[in-house]
Amino acid sequence: MVPRGRHIVRVCLGTACYVRGGQAILDLLKKEFNIEVNQTTPDLRYTLEVINCPGTCGLAPVLCVDEDVHGIPEPVRAVEILKEYA
Repeated sequence: MVPRGRHIVRVCLGTACYVRGGQAILDLLKKEFNIEVNQTTPDLRYTLEVINCPGTCGLAPVLCVDEDVHGIPEPVRAVEILKEYA
C-alpha cells in the first residue's frame, strides 16, 4: 500500500500532447518535486501519474489536477498551476 497525495497530477502523453510538449512537462514536474511517475511527494501533497488521452486534444499538452483539466502552453506554467493547489 502506497499513500496517495491530496492532489492527483496527471500528465497526458497521448499523441497530440506528446508532440506538443507533454514529455517536457512530465520531466519538469519530476525534477521540481523530486519524484518519479506513480510516486507521491514526501509531504503527501501530490501524486504524479501519466495518462494517455483525456479527450482534450485541442488543449494539448494537457495537465490534469484532480478533476480539473489545464492546457499548458509552456512547461513552466505547470509548476505555477500546481502552486494554486498548495
